[in-house]
Amino acid sequence: MCGQKNERIVYDMKILVIMGSPHKGNTFQACEVLHKLLQEEIPVEFEYLWLKDANLLPCKGCYVCIPRGEEKCPNRDDAPVIEQKMREADGVIFASPVYGMNVTGLMKSFVDRFCYIFHRPRFFDKKALLLSTTGAVGNKEVLGYLDTVAGIWGFEIAGKAGLVNMPGTTLPPYRVMKNRKLLEQASKEFAAALQRKTRKSPGLMKVIIFHAQRAAFSQMENVSPGDYQYWKGKGWFSPEARYYVDVPVNPLYGAIGSIVEWLQVRNIRKELQGE
Repeated sequence: MCGQKNERIVYDMKILVIMGSPHKGNTFQACEVLHKLLQEEIPVEFEYLWLKDANLLPCKGCYVCIPRGEEKCPNRDDAPVIEQKMREADGVIFASPVYGMNVTGLMKSFVDRFCYIFHRPRFFDKKALLLSTTGAVGNKEVLGYLDTVAGIWGFEIAGKAGLVNMPGTTLPPYRVMKNRKLLEQASKEFAAALQRKTRKSPGLMKVIIFHAQRAAFSQMENVSPGDYQYWKGKGWFSPEARYYVDVPVNPLYGAIGSIVEWLQVRNIRKELQGE
């Protein structure tokens, strides 16, 4: 209509926080700060998935989901609902305090329950921010573990923060400032990634993982039909597929990955033939 201005509707980006802490402590408070910092960059909507309250049964180790498909898992819980939440989110924050130099038991049980995604990755259009908190040490180990998990699941890692919050004491000013700067940097990286429509090119290790997985699953039509059919359906067995998604791949990385794939196929064939 004449005289009307076209207004662009801006939708809040959905951020799912997978909370590995059993209570509203330092990790939760850090997420709340992240929420405020992100709001300064882009409109976001936070949803907390408290693993302590989730109906998520422990993995039975029955190995049914790997060869036959996750729908064959004997556990009847909220895993499909939780996976759908991850699919619907624009970004996911994996948050865990350090317990025993690793993620919490809650977070580890969550990862174990979705172990089939290591074989059949699917979150390539999603961004992930990794957050850990500790009283002294362990942030490196937790962030490294979460990076491996989220990366293989398909997420583009866009921001990390490992905070130190000494229990029972008042943090010195330099530590408060350092924690704040870590959160500010992580939020800026996360916000930039959420607004970017394209995905970054994969590094060498990610390219090697793709080729190593393709080598394995291409030989397992009878051994692990769930994996084989998933990869076939995605078109990842095609020689033209250089990575899980259509992004530029460094030619040198691709060449190294192809060598790894060739060696892997040869070794797997020997194993399957009992040599």
